[in-house]
Amino acid sequence: MCGIVGYIGSAPHAYDVLLDDLHRLEYRGYDSAGIALVRDNGALVRVRAVGKVAALEEKLTKRAQVYAKLGIAHTRWATHGAPSVRNAHPHTAGAITLVHNGIIENFAQLREEVQKEGRMLRSDTDTEVIAHLIDMAYAQLHDLADAVRAVLPRLRGAYALLVIAKGDPKTLVAVRVASPLVMGVAADALFFASDAVAIVAHTHRVIYPLDGEIVVAKRTEGRVSYTITTEKGALRKHTPRVLKWDHTQAQKEGYAHFMLKEIMEQPHAVTDAMRGRLDSDNATARLGGLAPVEERLRTIKRIIIVSCGTSYHAGLIGAQLLQEYSGIVAEAVYASEFRYSNYLLDKETAVLAISQSGETADTLAAVREAKNKGVLTLGIVNAVGSSIAREVDAGVYNHAGPEISVASTKAFTSQLIVLVLIVLLLGRQRTMSVAMGKRIIRHLCAIPRLIETVCQHHKEIRAIARRYKRYDNFLYVGRLHNFPIALEGALKIKEIAYVHAEGYPFGEMKHGPIALVEPSLPTVVIAPRDSVYEKNLSGIQEIRARRGKVIAITTHDAVDIVKHAHDAIIVPKTLPVLMPLITVIPLQLLAYEVGVAHGVDVDKPRNLAKSVTVE
Repeated sequence: MCGIVGYIGSAPHAYDVLLDDLHRLEYRGYDSAGIALVRDNGALVRVRAVGKVAALEEKLTKRAQVYAKLGIAHTRWATHGAPSVRNAHPHTAGAITLVHNGIIENFAQLREEVQKEGRMLRSDTDTEVIAHLIDMAYAQLHDLADAVRAVLPRLRGAYALLVIAKGDPKTLVAVRVASPLVMGVAADALFFASDAVAIVAHTHRVIYPLDGEIVVAKRTEGRVSYTITTEKGALRKHTPRVLKWDHTQAQKEGYAHFMLKEIMEQPHAVTDAMRGRLDSDNATARLGGLAPVEERLRTIKRIIIVSCGTSYHAGLIGAQLLQEYSGIVAEAVYASEFRYSNYLLDKETAVLAISQSGETADTLAAVREAKNKGVLTLGIVNAVGSSIAREVDAGVYNHAGPEISVASTKAFTSQLIVLVLIVLLLGRQRTMSVAMGKRIIRHLCAIPRLIETVCQHHKEIRAIARRYKRYDNFLYVGRLHNFPIALEGALKIKEIAYVHAEGYPFGEMKHGPIALVEPSLPTVVIAPRDSVYEKNLSGIQEIRARRGKVIAITTHDAVDIVKHAHDAIIVPKTLPVLMPLITVIPLQLLAYEVGVAHGVDVDKPRNLAKSVTVE
């Protein structure tokens, strides 16, 4: 979950590059930050600070700018040890300095071994142990890459490491195992990061090292080169791929927060998710990423969707739609539970992983468990070249562009679009009629415009948020396809405003939650005019009878619901199966505005990180 960056080049501006890149990666961790540079004379300069990158920047401005052509930097999301300068990265042991993203599961054992060697550990982290192990190997082998290679078999867990050595201003070693790492390739420099968003400002040519691969970057006579090998030293060749999104997509462009920008980008994001994938003539979807397994998909009778957080809520809706329109038995499972439960898997089962980053540790572990059992694995991922994208048998990219805010918005709606496209493909393979397929496609094409209409009600939603900002608890309820949206709405206000909220199927209110209803507990009801309209209306009346306040997300033709709600947000109507794409937008804006009213840094809510790369 931490952010790591590295630079080796021919120009002495590593300081500037690393600091800028840390700012771009701050969404990955922000309890402390640090930077280490090796000057041309071999001297090491290391600065660390508690808090956000701005705190590090302030510390750096108090000293003369250090010119160096080699450096590494880090922004931390704490796993071992509380936020403090001594726990901040980079960590140094002897000649070795490194940054680390991930978690070392056997660090306690390694820590004891290092201490028995007479080494003094100055932090509570698992990372410092790695630095000591590499330093001990370096003292014997006198080669940085060989020292790293010697230590790797002893590490158990997930890690991406960038390693430099005092006295060697011309070498940077990078390695990854089950943790994200990307290398940017330019004419006179190499850039390393845990997310490509930090790299595209410098170059669009990138390489994603595979698990266990070691990159050795060298600077000689003004030129920069690299080799990639396995742990055993076998050479590997990678052709750089070209990223097609621009670094300006990772800028606020006048918005107060990335979250608001990304909410407002959703008409474009869902358009991009559909672009070139709708086959109106045949009433189906064209998904090139699934083409290699399309015939095998015809034999699938059961799909298990594995995901976490917001992606899990997308999965719940996807499972409903798969059963409704394709006849495939489908269920959504928390990825963190999947690998530890004994799910019966066979050749007629597929496991579909959904992850914005493509690096979510629990979801990646679920994919590997499914592959070990020989079932078909599929993926819906936003990050090109990510671990899940590489490991599944086939998959579909969201094409939502970079999502910087920790709380997912446009990735969620683009995931829903991709799920609908998969439902179209599988449904048309089975029982879905041409008429139904064309009807879904026709309404899908209108979704961007409908989302834009909801976004235009931002000021109205802001006014409602301000009226309810003093409340400490909320209930979110919905039925059918909008029940997962109730869960998502509750999650968003928890993440963004630090307000306690629970999501329930509206029919469950009478079975417990209604005991909580009183004037101090608002209930957000997602109730468009649909097949359960009367049931939702009755539920609202029950809440009102107990003096509970109701905020309704509904459609213009739901006259009685508007009449009985204290506040109503009217959204445009579409097919019931597509309504979640519309009803979620006001809930995102409501959470955003309540968070802003509370003074929360909504892009970087406390204790959370964008890419959860540890279990």
